[in-house]
Amino acid sequence: MSDKITHWIRPEIRALSAYHVPDPDGLIKLDAMENPYTWPPEMVGEWLERLRTTALNRYPDPAARALSARLREAMAVPAGQALMLGNGSDELIQIISQAVAAPGRVILAPEPGFVMYRMIATFCGMDYVGVPLGKDFALDREAMLAAIAEHQPAVIFLAYPNNPTGNLFDAADMQAVIEAAPGLVVVDEAYTAFADASFMPHLGEFDNLLVMRTVSKMGLAGLRLGLLAGPGAWLEEFDKVRLPYNINVLTQVSADFALQHREVLEAQTRQITADREALWQALNALPGVTPYPSRANFILFRVAGDADTVFAALKAHGVLIKNLNPAGGALAGCLRVTVGKPEENSAFLQALQSAIA
Repeated sequence: MSDKITHWIRPEIRALSAYHVPDPDGLIKLDAMENPYTWPPEMVGEWLERLRTTALNRYPDPAARALSARLREAMAVPAGQALMLGNGSDELIQIISQAVAAPGRVILAPEPGFVMYRMIATFCGMDYVGVPLGKDFALDREAMLAAIAEHQPAVIFLAYPNNPTGNLFDAADMQAVIEAAPGLVVVDEAYTAFADASFMPHLGEFDNLLVMRTVSKMGLAGLRLGLLAGPGAWLEEFDKVRLPYNINVLTQVSADFALQHREVLEAQTRQITADREALWQALNALPGVTPYPSRANFILFRVAGDADTVFAALKAHGVLIKNLNPAGGALAGCLRVTVGKPEENSAFLQALQSAIA
């Protein structure tokens, strides 16, 4: 490494590894919590006609007003609450963190949790505090309250359902955290479509509560669109950090179109939810496999043997899932599989049976 790099690049950045996305070429892709279904042909044709009249030579609406109105209705954002869009949830996490960042300030979240909370805290020069989850990955209320009292976090992120564990935290424990927090609490509801539970209706009850959503898990991952809802006073400050034109015109037009056909996306969500239950039952019947209850579109499971070996064997059988064993701690021995189409789930189960035999 050159002297100039070591001089100018912050040491905490040099110590990081870039977020790795494996090449799924030729594999059954069950690693990234994507909706496996595409649109029906007639819907694709209608969408392409919409794109024909989209002006690519012009900048997009910087406020994405039409799309914001569509999202407000689709996501049931309470009246009087503001809305801001981001290039995926990741950008919204970064905007929030940039807006509150100062030396010694803390971002706090339960662990295991979404890796980007820790990474973005580092990007923004903030301290990160991870609070271990309790038994069966439940939110440890007492540990969270103690950490809040000690560290006085600027932002607390609570994923609901949690990633990578898939469970919903107890709502009363969540409320206790919101009430004790000196700063913001952001409830990350990326998987809410599969959970039938949300803190969105509680916006306005707490002056420090924000709710974050994404359309990725609904089948629109390629659009990279997230939204943040909450009190206008907070979002007005965050909007100063948001880069102009962050939601491109193709995303605006395509997401607006897709949400006009919500019945298609909702039918796919119902199918995935039903298949999740069937997949969990099948995993639970396998010797040496312990699946954890999930309210998302993936299932975390622990294997009795070496998880790295099982992961490699699955890949050799043409199935790509997520290996969480390298994270260690509570995730030692764990793998995570996204719920795919029925035939993909069957192929995964056959490969897993071979891998653990």
